Order: sequence, then C-alpha cells, then structure tokens
Amino acid sequence: MAQTTILVEALKKALKSHGITYADVAKVLGLSTTSVKRLFADEALSLKRLDLICEMMDLKITDLLQQIAEDGWQLEQLSAKQEIQIAGDMALLLVTVSVLNHLTIGEILSRFDIDEHLVIRKLAWLDREGLIEFLPKNRIKLKVSGNFAWRPDGPIQRFFQENISNDYFSTQFTNEGERLLVLNGMLTKSSLEHFHRRLERVAREFDELANADQREPTERRIGQTVVLAIRPWGFGVFSEFSRGADTKRN
Repeated sequence: MAQTTILVEALKKALKSHGITYADVAKVLGLSTTSVKRLFADEALSLKRLDLICEMMDLKITDLLQQIAEDGWQLEQLSAKQEIQIAGDMALLLVTVSVLNHLTIGEILSRFDIDEHLVIRKLAWLDREGLIEFLPKNRIKLKVSGNFAWRPDGPIQRFFQENISNDYFSTQFTNEGERLLVLNGMLTKSSLEHFHRRLERVAREFDELANADQREPTERRIGQTVVLAIRPWGFGVFSEFSRGADTKRN
C-alpha cells in the first residue's frame, strides 16, 4: 500500500511538472476524466496504464522509480483508504498524531495511558504504510514532507469536525494561550482573495514555528490546534428572518 501511494503521488507530481492534465490522460487511456480521477484516488492503476501514462512524458516506469529514489520521496498526503483505517482506530489515530508531532515512544507512554506493545504495533503499521521508518532501539523517522496535510473533507478531517468541534469550543478562550477572534464584514471578491492569501501565510508561519520548535525539549512544547476558517455565512443566525422563512413573526 505504501509503495503504491508513493508511486501514484510521484506520477501526479510528474504529470503536473509536464503540464499534463487528467483530461489529457483520459484521452490516451480511452476513459472519461472522471474515471481517471477515480483510478488515481483509488490507486488502481494497472502496469499497462501506468506505462501508457509514463510514455506521455517520454518516461519509463523505471525512470519514475529512479526519480523517487533520488528525491528521497516523502508523503504529502495519505490515501483515502489509509485515512479510513486511521480514523476508525483511536489508538492508531493517537499514535499517528503523536509521531507527526515528533513524540518518541517514551513521550507517548508518559503522556497517555496506552500499552507499550499496542504503541509498537501501531508504529509497525505506520512503517508498513510508509509514514515512518521504525528504526532499531525504537527510534522513529518521519517520512512525510513539510507540506503533509490530511485529505480535504477526508475521513480524518471529518472525524475531527464531527467529534472534536464541541470540545474545542467548550472554553471561553480566556485562559493563558487561548485566543478567539470572530470577524464579520462584507468583502469584494478581490479583497476576499487577498484575505485568503494572508490566511495561507499565517498557516505557513505556524508550520515554520512548529518545525523550528522541534529542537526544543518536549516538556517545553504544548500541543496547539489552530482553526482558520472563512465562509459566506454572516447572516446565517438570522435565517428565521429570511424571505420565505416558514417562521411567522408577530
């Protein structure tokens, strides 16, 4: 599974660098664009189809494998199947999030009430799936890129949205280290695009700070969760006053 994921991700990266779209691939394979997207999402490319796609870039499959080896390939995203497995196993989810935050086995065991043998089994799974390299003396080497992220609207993102949102907002945000800003306004499309870019810069800065703080002792680092969101919603709380609302007002 891990090798397939890496190969498909490398193929998508190569297609992008050659300016080849899914629609272009669909013409070569004699499929619809939707079918091609499904093949990539399900990681269900046969060797014959993989060979045809590589030919579009004047590559051989071996060239793609060589590029993976030279790049020291790191995962930027998991497959949907991998995320389903993680989201459906709380112990695996805990261990996955912990190692993504660079915790050692000892630190996981000291922070959480979880059996050591169970942690090791979950780490072995992560090793097989290509997220980590489980080294001698229980050392862990991450094999994900700095741009690693959960799949948009994927199993893990939905899990957090469904199970953690109430807990996340169950504070008044007045404790040390807490901050909540609720903004409301009317923006033009260009202003909204500008604000989106600023949010993306804030997200990158958070990642840069988190990466830099990896050098600090674990006891000096506190797990943080940032929620950045914006959507057309401003008057959603006044839906009962919308024209055509069923609720009649006196």
